[in-house]
Amino acid sequence: MSKQPKRHPDTLELRTLAQYTPLPEHNKQYPFEYIERNNCIKLLENDDEVHVGICDGKRTDILEELIRFHRKKVVFFRIEKSELSAYLSHTLSILESEKGPASSKDSERLLLDKLANDAPIINLVNSIFIDSIRADATDIHIEAFTDNVVVRYRIDGELRTIRTIDEENFPAISSRIKIMGNLNIMERRLPQDGRISVNLGDEVIDIRVSIVPTARGESIAIRLFNKNTALFTLDDLGFPSDAMGIMRTITTSPHGLFLVTGPTGCGKTTTLNAVLRELKDDTVKIITIEDPIEYVIDGINQIQTNDKIGLTFDMLLRRVLRQDPNIIMVGEIRDVSTAELAIRSALTGHLVLSTLHTNDAVSVIPRLRNMGIDSYLVAGVLRGAMAQRLVRRLCTYCKAPGKPTQNEQAVLARYGMNPVTLFKGRGCKECGNTGYKGRCAIMEIFPCAEQLQSLIARDADTKTIRKALKAGGIRTLAEDGLRKAQEGITTIDEVLKAVSL
Repeated sequence: MSKQPKRHPDTLELRTLAQYTPLPEHNKQYPFEYIERNNCIKLLENDDEVHVGICDGKRTDILEELIRFHRKKVVFFRIEKSELSAYLSHTLSILESEKGPASSKDSERLLLDKLANDAPIINLVNSIFIDSIRADATDIHIEAFTDNVVVRYRIDGELRTIRTIDEENFPAISSRIKIMGNLNIMERRLPQDGRISVNLGDEVIDIRVSIVPTARGESIAIRLFNKNTALFTLDDLGFPSDAMGIMRTITTSPHGLFLVTGPTGCGKTTTLNAVLRELKDDTVKIITIEDPIEYVIDGINQIQTNDKIGLTFDMLLRRVLRQDPNIIMVGEIRDVSTAELAIRSALTGHLVLSTLHTNDAVSVIPRLRNMGIDSYLVAGVLRGAMAQRLVRRLCTYCKAPGKPTQNEQAVLARYGMNPVTLFKGRGCKECGNTGYKGRCAIMEIFPCAEQLQSLIARDADTKTIRKALKAGGIRTLAEDGLRKAQEGITTIDEVLKAVSL
């Protein structure tokens, strides 16, 4: 990077835009949104230097940002704000005349497209979003590597490479996504997070964008939420009837703590949202604390955390208790203070629903103990816990019966199963030749009955608690998964990927 000459902002030389006519245009100019927000514009650029006009020379943050961005000599000049506004208005009027009458919002979009990116880049980004939604992808990953840019979709929990793009197009793709997410397109050193809401026909898609710098450029991860199809009921989730009965018994308790466990992306939030929709009633007040609010549910007070301004889980939970709620849902118990408040809330007559990251349902007990919660408190408030995983569902169009392999027979025999037939997916057009289409949940759930409360209060170890639950007929994650494989819903390979046997 060229060393910049030191110059006090007050001494910037005044220039007019007319001295630089014609100004750089299209992808050679800053985006309209950036020009309007920061009152600066690129006047000229060659191989050696860039001339930039800025209305407020005291904005040293903008000066330094542009120096870092260009990585070459940048010469700043002062320009009149009225002249910059006139130029932008004139450009806008030309575009309106070329494109025909348009609303203010449409005109701004046209100008943004004209100045920020070429039309092919806009169409490319739009097609990536549209194709991912049509493919029922949950995530999009756009990653810059040495020779190309790789676009991958996560479909049914598995990443699939969809296309590769020339490396030279990545900066334009990144800038376009940043503009859509209302992020700083000039920032390439720090991580950024943004949100986009898209209407695709009758569907409303909420998009979460995460961008982090990497050795080769940036990694863009995009999470897709379809607000119209994501709100399942408990009956939609496909849980076994006996497990559903246990869950409904637990969640209709007047007070206590119910925990759902599992890794990121296993459907914990979807399950809790389904529970809340079933519990929603005019006679109860439900408040949720979430990060982020993934699905909006009418009739429920949902609060978004914001660590930057101090709206943490524990801070909000303290305030929520003054709102006279009946049911509280805490998106995740992440630390000791949140755990203590959740326990206290359950003790004071509230039903508290939350999530933890543990390997199975029984592990919530030692996890709470490790967070400093006394065993007698855990025994007093815990009404039950549930663990779940998502496995791919066999494609109904191409699955076919077959004989179990020796390895499959050995796995099933350990759990007292000996099926003659197992199903496999052959692969077809409907499932993208994967043999799988969609996902289903495997789960384990236990109620905290009197015998279990006694074991917890006496500091019984996890092995003893697990043995007592097994004697009571509780089905484990592995057993539920293998049962679904035996029924032709999924495969043993999928269960082995999700659960340690």
